[in-house]
Amino acid sequence: MKKIITLSILIGGFLTTYAQSEVDKVNATVSKSTIESQIYFLASDELKGRETGSPEIDIAASYIANTLRSYNVKPIGENGSYYQNVAMEKKKAPTALKLRLNNQSIEDLILLDGQNITYNGNAIFLNYGLEEDYKDKDVQGKVVVVKGGSEKSNDLRGSYRLSVVKKALAKGHGARGVVELVTLDDSSWASMQHYLGSDVVQLSSGKEVDNTDKFFQIWAKDTNSDKANTIVSAKALKANISIEGRKIEQFTSRNVVGVLEGSDPKLKEEYIIYSAHYDHIGVGKPNAENDSIYNGARDNAIGVVTVLSAAQNIAKYPTKRSSLFILFTGEEKGLLGSNWYVNHPVLPLNKMVFCFNSDGGGYNDTSKATIIGLNRTSAGEHIKKAATNFGLTAIDDPAPEQGLFDRSDNVHFAKKGIPAPTYCPGFTSFDAEINKYYHQAADNPDSLNYDYLVQFFQSYVLSARLIANDVKTPFWTKGDKYYDAGKKLYAK
Repeated sequence: MKKIITLSILIGGFLTTYAQSEVDKVNATVSKSTIESQIYFLASDELKGRETGSPEIDIAASYIANTLRSYNVKPIGENGSYYQNVAMEKKKAPTALKLRLNNQSIEDLILLDGQNITYNGNAIFLNYGLEEDYKDKDVQGKVVVVKGGSEKSNDLRGSYRLSVVKKALAKGHGARGVVELVTLDDSSWASMQHYLGSDVVQLSSGKEVDNTDKFFQIWAKDTNSDKANTIVSAKALKANISIEGRKIEQFTSRNVVGVLEGSDPKLKEEYIIYSAHYDHIGVGKPNAENDSIYNGARDNAIGVVTVLSAAQNIAKYPTKRSSLFILFTGEEKGLLGSNWYVNHPVLPLNKMVFCFNSDGGGYNDTSKATIIGLNRTSAGEHIKKAATNFGLTAIDDPAPEQGLFDRSDNVHFAKKGIPAPTYCPGFTSFDAEINKYYHQAADNPDSLNYDYLVQFFQSYVLSARLIANDVKTPFWTKGDKYYDAGKKLYAK
């Protein structure tokens, strides 16, 4: 019995010492001054909001690459560099967009799709423009005019989701184009104008522009349904539409990638991905202080520096598993960099056993770290333990109705089967404190709580170490919607 008690004490002492030594390693590299200096650079006015396709985002990429180099993280990009080129194209916003329905001129317009055209001809109103609305209707060569969204869902999200369906239906039935009369409030409309009414960036199709395809899709603001009601009562419908100054430019942006080999002869064949996007939304509408630079300190300079903190620590104190660091471009344009990466991986995806993404829009509770997908993988307990070690509580998604798991770069890895939660600063709801900074000019480095960020970064780095050193490979919780994809990827 004495031997058993003595052995238990020794084992307990070893585990305590081991855990403590991991904490000591984190404390040895994570520092407030480094966090501040890196965030202040990435979210400086000089980088003008790091918009994808801008010269300033290239400066940010170079800064990140040189920081990885200073930590002795090895390059694994193209031609021995830290860069993975991402082929993109920019659809320039039209210089002029005009719409008249019968005698009614409509001013508030957004071009979702289409090239330069002039159309003067017949139009037809098809209610919401869903499949049942086309029954016994001849729309060949005509402009289809419909109400945005559906009877059950005409808010911003519903309208945008269904716009894809409506485009396919109109085009499939031979329509010349589709005009949607959307009943959005001023705030939602302004948001869509910012994202779709300006230049649109997307992954390059690699194909020449089809100048014979003259189909177009336009959103027209109709907040109180006045325009739709007028059209319903009309005996006939004519449309006059012109699109001018639209053009498409090809360009290259860059993911930043680096690698560190693990210390264990067997486990080093497995990789943990540490990821974050480094782009933001650039320069926009001035606020009350006449500040038009959307610095993106919270979204996502914090995430970038979180990953850099892990890189610095693991480079100094290697983990058993190998590490792949990826900083994505184009997240704000539709998760473009991560989409490109999973289809052009620098290492086989089935060697990637976990993706620890870091992203966020802000925080409203500095006692917490919010992990979107915390309980969806077996690594959740490590993340909770790490947060507790540094005085924080790790919580799962507080707003599942927002679909946040599928709105950051992690989702492309999850779809491939790789367990991939997203590590965010502590928030418990989308309240005024979050919205004050989320995609606003106010999101600058001066507004951050750096004492809290030290705890937040320490928790992330310790989580990384615990996951990367665990002899048991992390995986999805059984029953998760990506569980089967994981079994397929890893041939389980």
